[in-house]
Amino acid sequence: MTGNEDTVGESSYTDVVVLKTTKGEITIGLDGEKAPITVKNFIEYVESGHYDGTVFHRVIPTFMIQGGGFTSDARQKKTRTPIRLESTNGLSNKRGTIAMARTNEPNSATSQFFINVVDNDNLDNSPGNPGYAVFGQVISGMDVVERIRTVKTTTRGFHRDWPEDDIVIEQAYVK
Repeated sequence: MTGNEDTVGESSYTDVVVLKTTKGEITIGLDGEKAPITVKNFIEYVESGHYDGTVFHRVIPTFMIQGGGFTSDARQKKTRTPIRLESTNGLSNKRGTIAMARTNEPNSATSQFFINVVDNDNLDNSPGNPGYAVFGQVISGMDVVERIRTVKTTTRGFHRDWPEDDIVIEQAYVK
């Protein structure tokens, strides 16, 4: 998974999810062999409709775009029990990969995810750093990710780097 391709084949992934956003569609291949707990968790959120109507609430153009947890009015959506961190799976936080966001507690990921817009090797598991679990890659729609990456941001409530104009995930579904 290099993350540098604009389109990658779907056949090497266990599952494929589409995020239909107000900026276009992002298709993500999921690696359920290397990150089974994380992929199962993500798909359960997708199939329950959790992501529908959420926004990309954190956009840092030299880092990543993050979504999956808030509605456009900055209300946090209710989540399920956190999952175990799978950051030792051999997948790296390269441009175009998707990983689970979490708090400082390693086993705290719930619904929020981020797409790396640059190589973020510093987010990989290493001695003294639990890292962030990569569980897939954008296989089409990096142009959409790039459009999101370049939007103007502001502060909304306690949230910095919030896009001035909402970028809504209108629908997320398993392909």
